[in-house]
Amino acid sequence: MKKISVAVTGLNAIDSPGPGISVIRALRESKVFDVRIIGLSYETLEPGIYMHDLVDKTYQVPLPSTGMELLMQRLAYICSQEKMDVIIPNFDAELFNYIKLSDRIKKELGISTFLPDLDAFEARHKVNLSEYGKKHGIRVPKSKTIFNIAELSTLKQEFEYPLAIKGKFYDATIVYSYEQAVAAFNKIASKWGLPIIAQEFVRGEEVNVTAIGDGKGALIGAVPMKKQYITDKGKAWSGISIDDNKLLDMTRRLMTSTKWRGGLELEIVKTDAEEYYLLEINPRFPAWIYLAVGCGQNHPEALVRMALGETVKPFTTYEVGKLFVRYSYDMIVDLKEFEKISTSGEL
Repeated sequence: MKKISVAVTGLNAIDSPGPGISVIRALRESKVFDVRIIGLSYETLEPGIYMHDLVDKTYQVPLPSTGMELLMQRLAYICSQEKMDVIIPNFDAELFNYIKLSDRIKKELGISTFLPDLDAFEARHKVNLSEYGKKHGIRVPKSKTIFNIAELSTLKQEFEYPLAIKGKFYDATIVYSYEQAVAAFNKIASKWGLPIIAQEFVRGEEVNVTAIGDGKGALIGAVPMKKQYITDKGKAWSGISIDDNKLLDMTRRLMTSTKWRGGLELEIVKTDAEEYYLLEINPRFPAWIYLAVGCGQNHPEALVRMALGETVKPFTTYEVGKLFVRYSYDMIVDLKEFEKISTSGEL
């Protein structure tokens, strides 16, 4: 097995988890690589920092809002301490910086990435989803981008309640009245900023697909899932892999037309009439990516191989009826570890 070092973000394995820990678990089960994992954290209480059986070393990195140069400086420092072959960023909000810096990261630091190009990344934003659906022949719910809270009063002219109020990066709330829409607007805007998206509520069963593309139009792998248990934050706490050829065909067509490079998640509603509406495209692996590994498709391993220039054959099968059940448990952490990551920025 080839020894490599992979840096991974998204270590917040909490009630609204990032994908990082699932990505790391997938890489730990690689049959190709013997992986050293470098965690990249934003907060000192991200649980992954203290999961020493999964993460070999952790460094804090600056928040995405601080800009690209500070990130580049921090990565340069980490490279002076560690060999990093590949970086896998796992948060929507940080991807813009990593995409813009990907050439510099490779040229100056020798670190590979496997990310969508900027045009593909920007095109799938929630604010562009209606146009995106028209271009690629996919149904999407009617939506409106809102930049001012005063615009909420005009929604009744175009929408019927209930409807979804969504943040530009994360968070979505189903509202049943103007008053609830105002409350959701204020809550989401204070956390993620403007604009806010108001989206038609489509009744049906939510199904998701995790997929990976080679950047040339080929679908390397895809596993569809139906949520079995959803938390009050709308996160899947349990889900099961399903057999749905229409979902897979939609995913394959999207990969062909967009030439998507890297991992993504499609959030879709299937109506009683078996019509499929695309709600969101998340431009990275989902937090439940480990289910794909359990079904026989190790997407993070495939991504690392492609990042290193290897040719990867598409997965052709996956196991249906595999269930993931998320759980929480208490870790006991020495205060000295918390103090170290808090003061030195590494552990």
